[in-house]
Amino acid sequence: MQRAGIPFFSAVICAALCLLAVPASSATVEDIRLWSEDGKTRVVLDLSAPADHTLFTLPRPDRVVVDVRNSRLAERLAELPQGTGYVRGIRAARRDGDDLRIVLDLERSVRPRSFSAGPYGRYGDRLVIDLAETGIPEPVKTVRPRPDAKPRDLVIAVDPGHGGRDPGAIGQGRTREKDVVLAIGRKLAARIDAEPGMRAVLVRKNDSLIPLRERMEYARRHRADLFVSIHADAVRDKRARGSSVWVLSLKGASDEAAHRLAEQNNTHLIGGVALSDKDEDLASILLDLSQNASLGASMEVGKKVIDELAKVGTVHKRTVQQAGFAVLKSPDVPSILVETAFISNPSEERKLKDRNHQERLADAILGGIRNYFYANPPPDSWVAQAVRDGREPEVKHVISRGDTLSEIATRYNVSVSSIRAVNNLAGDRIRIGQVLRIPSDG
Repeated sequence: MQRAGIPFFSAVICAALCLLAVPASSATVEDIRLWSEDGKTRVVLDLSAPADHTLFTLPRPDRVVVDVRNSRLAERLAELPQGTGYVRGIRAARRDGDDLRIVLDLERSVRPRSFSAGPYGRYGDRLVIDLAETGIPEPVKTVRPRPDAKPRDLVIAVDPGHGGRDPGAIGQGRTREKDVVLAIGRKLAARIDAEPGMRAVLVRKNDSLIPLRERMEYARRHRADLFVSIHADAVRDKRARGSSVWVLSLKGASDEAAHRLAEQNNTHLIGGVALSDKDEDLASILLDLSQNASLGASMEVGKKVIDELAKVGTVHKRTVQQAGFAVLKSPDVPSILVETAFISNPSEERKLKDRNHQERLADAILGGIRNYFYANPPPDSWVAQAVRDGREPEVKHVISRGDTLSEIATRYNVSVSSIRAVNNLAGDRIRIGQVLRIPSDG
């Protein structure tokens, strides 16, 4: 993706750090809202301004304690709302002079998660606490499909960036981003289609320009389980190198939520539920729940992909990065953007044009996708059935020019002897195009 002057995301990150360095203004908790849905309880603190917080649990009796820094309770909240779901009651008091402590008395032990949300629609800044019962795996691993339902394939939307009159970034050797990411995207789609229980939909199949929102909606129309956008980074500093993975920022999610809630005659389905017949409060709740789940899944699959990319070459950022990319704004499809390398780096530009390196990148991205879904399979999927049956994902490797058994073994963290054994190889001789089975452990 083309940058000019100071790298765009460096500027954004620096600005964010500067904002964090400024002491937060005093915030007031204007309202506390609670509701329960699908075995979870959500508590929302409506704030007059952003506020830092800490959260921890206490046993016997079970409680969740939330300390909101430099904050106070609005006078009209002298009587706190009654509990619901896992929350039996709510208490609040000042702490250390300037902070507010809110205690959620619980019906039982829970697993709490919290996040901050920016303004959208009728709501301002919010602090959200989600409560789920402990000791029970996530529903995605425990809910079983109907006995008569045929397990479905996971759908992965592969989106090569740019296209048509938009070439994307252009390297020193005149390599165009749109060309190399289409080649990588096609290879990734072919590998996904060859994977048991998975199916790819290629968003851009040729040298055409597709509007960003249409790419996102294409994935939603195909009921994709994951959206993967493929790009190649570029900055002025030709020394910059390595891969990175991006997901949507909280600000980008809030902006998208505001856009969707503001649409007239909104007929979108969010997580399979239409918003058009819901009032504003319920629509915002459903959208908030869906976006939170989608962002969490995006972060997790992003981590898996980074781990695999690190086995192929340099990783520019070892943690998942966040930004407001329009192409990542689907509210109910986990979405990641993979910057495969810096096309502005002459060495990495040459690699991006190399077919073998493109195949290694496709292998790495698929490996991260596979690792995520075998740990988090949708309950009605073929992968979920395989996990319930105790079947390990079968990893296959297509031999490219320059591959050796020792290099393949290192990449997959197995031994050369185990690769020989499962593939009935007498020696180390392999050929281009040969498909090797990779053992689950070496």
